[in-house]
Amino acid sequence: MNFWKRTLCSPRWQWLNRIVGPFIWIGESDNQWLRVVMNRELTDRVSALNPSTLSALEISGTHWNRPGLFREYTTLAYPEFDICTGPTERKYDLIFAEQVFEHLLWPYRAGKNVRAMLNPGGHFLISTPFLVKIHNFPVDCSRWTELGLKHFLAECGFPIENIVTGSWGNRACVKTNFSRWAIYVPWLHSLKNEPEFPIAVWAIARV
Repeated sequence: MNFWKRTLCSPRWQWLNRIVGPFIWIGESDNQWLRVVMNRELTDRVSALNPSTLSALEISGTHWNRPGLFREYTTLAYPEFDICTGPTERKYDLIFAEQVFEHLLWPYRAGKNVRAMLNPGGHFLISTPFLVKIHNFPVDCSRWTELGLKHFLAECGFPIENIVTGSWGNRACVKTNFSRWAIYVPWLHSLKNEPEFPIAVWAIARV
């Protein structure tokens, strides 16, 4: 992270961030406009699972690495860890894959592997973009609507009645994020949901 990005993302300089943020990309994933509602919704969902009793695995991320939140927390980075190739020997109570599956060449294989890595009663939390530009990290392959994501997870082995989906987006956010990942500025950016313009899609599936 360069000096200006590091400085403007620090709590001390958030007032300046709010002024110049709408015009340049300085935000981290936690404060990007397209993720604000999704992050709030998923935080509420995870809190309801009594997370301090759970073993959690996060695939390619550290968003949920918060001291004391889980009984155990592990992170495995994609593409060094390729969930498409097979399940880990260890099983978990909760697995996260946020903004990962759109980059997988074999998402169905990956979904089946996640299913195999969950303890009985375990949960899989997945989020993907929809109306966003192609971003090759290292490749960009797939998009799902809520209905598509639900049936994709069912095909991977999760009971369809145990899958809860959600989405958020509006045309202003879609338009802005076609050119850059904008940070959320409350006085500038609306959190109104327009269901016909989903920019973030997520699901929680229980074994």
